[in-house]
Amino acid sequence: MNSTVNKFRLSPKALLIVLTGLNLLNYLDRYVLSAILTPLKEDLQLTDGELGRVSTAFMLGYFLISPLFGYLGDRISRKWLIAGGVFIWSLGTVLSGFATGLGTLLVYRLLVGFGEASYGAISPALISDSFSPAKRNNAMTIFFVAIPVGSALGYILGGQVASAHGWREAFIWAGAPGLVLALLLLPFPEPKRGESDGLHQSAHRIPAFRDVLSIFKIREFIYIVAGYCAYAFALGAYAYWGPTFLHRIHGMPNEKAATFFGAVTVVAGLLGTLIGGFAATALQKKFRAGYAFVLAFATLASVPLSVVAFTSSDSAIVSACLAIAIFLIFLPTGPINTLIIESVPINLRASGMALSIFCIHMFGDMWSPEIVGRLADKWNSLQSALLILPTFFAIAGFIWLAYAIKVLKKPVKFLT
Repeated sequence: MNSTVNKFRLSPKALLIVLTGLNLLNYLDRYVLSAILTPLKEDLQLTDGELGRVSTAFMLGYFLISPLFGYLGDRISRKWLIAGGVFIWSLGTVLSGFATGLGTLLVYRLLVGFGEASYGAISPALISDSFSPAKRNNAMTIFFVAIPVGSALGYILGGQVASAHGWREAFIWAGAPGLVLALLLLPFPEPKRGESDGLHQSAHRIPAFRDVLSIFKIREFIYIVAGYCAYAFALGAYAYWGPTFLHRIHGMPNEKAATFFGAVTVVAGLLGTLIGGFAATALQKKFRAGYAFVLAFATLASVPLSVVAFTSSDSAIVSACLAIAIFLIFLPTGPINTLIIESVPINLRASGMALSIFCIHMFGDMWSPEIVGRLADKWNSLQSALLILPTFFAIAGFIWLAYAIKVLKKPVKFLT
């Protein structure tokens, strides 16, 4: 019996299951807010710009603290950092249900960002040390399946609970499980840094601060993260305002808009993440730019579909284009994070993830929901404001296409 338990605890697959489950809660807590913007706005008397600022507060906490967690994640026990992060973000979500105005809500969402920063920076590095390079992208893909599923549950749970009990209860129901499940990871022994690459001896070297800063000299990292910034800018506002767009422009009741957007996200996003991840693994085995071409193709193909989704007056066409666009947008989820992990030295993986998180939020989705909200206030049209987003998907696609061409022209030697 004890040997069975011990074997389970040592299994990389078991560790992946636990981390994926916690990641699902991560995105559920993040996106429950998007499902309740309408009742929240009415109750607290907020403008669209102020609603967007609530998202900015979360992103501010997320990107500001992520470098610190990345720095710590390359030095001390990662599972304790992750457990602390889960507890903090869950507490912040529960407290959001007790907000009395914009100020207190901003503070609580900042707290959610602090907690999620720990998880986002450290978990991929833990997975990378549990799976060999040949299996790593598929493991990452499974881990990031939690994005569409957790986001969809956030939309659906938020919309349904808010409809039945109010927006405050939606926050409380979403955050409460994490207060208990934060301890779930602690029984698992941590894999040694670099063990899956057969290089754990060199990976044990504790990096200095100058080593962390040297990541910005890695061309592969710069290409990948530059595209990721534009991608994150568009995706952040897309996800934040999606249900509200369906409610205002196409007349769906708020809870139905949230449920529809959640259903589309879980089906199209789940399929996109899985197909994109596994297809990228297969392509990468045949030619070295496989990951990069999946990134470029997916984002560029989503541009015309997004334009039609935001401009058509036909609800059926809007629904179809949204579904296909979301499928395409989620195709890069696994390979983009694999590329980030593999572009930096093994003993800097948590720092590399943390710096990428810092960049994509600092130059991406930290600002986009509020920018769209303020443009909607200025133009008196959420629909017009959302039309800036396809441009950023196009920018991301062309950066990643340039990177893919560069990889084909000259073999890329990732640092190890």
